[in-house]
Amino acid sequence: MRIWNSEHTFNHNWETVVTAAWRKYPNPHNPSVIGLDVLDRSVDEEGRLKSHRLMSTSWGIPHWVAKVIGIHETCFASEHSTVDPRTKTFTLKSRNVTLANVLRVDEHLVYTQHPTDPTKTLLKQEAVISVSGLPWCSKLEQMVTDAMSTNASKGRQAMEHVIEKLKKEARDFSIEAQKCMDTVLPKTL
Repeated sequence: MRIWNSEHTFNHNWETVVTAAWRKYPNPHNPSVIGLDVLDRSVDEEGRLKSHRLMSTSWGIPHWVAKVIGIHETCFASEHSTVDPRTKTFTLKSRNVTLANVLRVDEHLVYTQHPTDPTKTLLKQEAVISVSGLPWCSKLEQMVTDAMSTNASKGRQAMEHVIEKLKKEARDFSIEAQKCMDTVLPKTL
């Protein structure tokens, strides 16, 4: 078993980062997620948004490893998330469901408002990787752990990409709204 941890600070407020996280896929920086389906979504009695999504992924691991493990090109992960706007916490927990009895990856992400700067967001990530019943378990666990590090970096790039798109959409919307206002309201000199 291997445990992987990462921490990153986004120079954007919590609301912006959470909005980007919901719109993260698909993106050119992290093309491993090829599909995302919402299985269940509700707001609980405390006002928290709870979701269960199924992610279709292409892990991009070497062909020989896929053959040894016996996985197909497309793998699936179950993701449960909770958005708590009161505490400004967005928690995601995911687990692979493809070959979970042989290769198990449990990932936990928490986005919170930065404790000392409300204009920033803190992301903490942890993954537990375990391989059992296969030759070279330790080597395979290390390969998956290395891939987690690489994909985390790509994920942060993807978030920045989406945040820039959100900002552009907001600017475009503002321009269009102003044009509408200019045509509706009489011009005064």
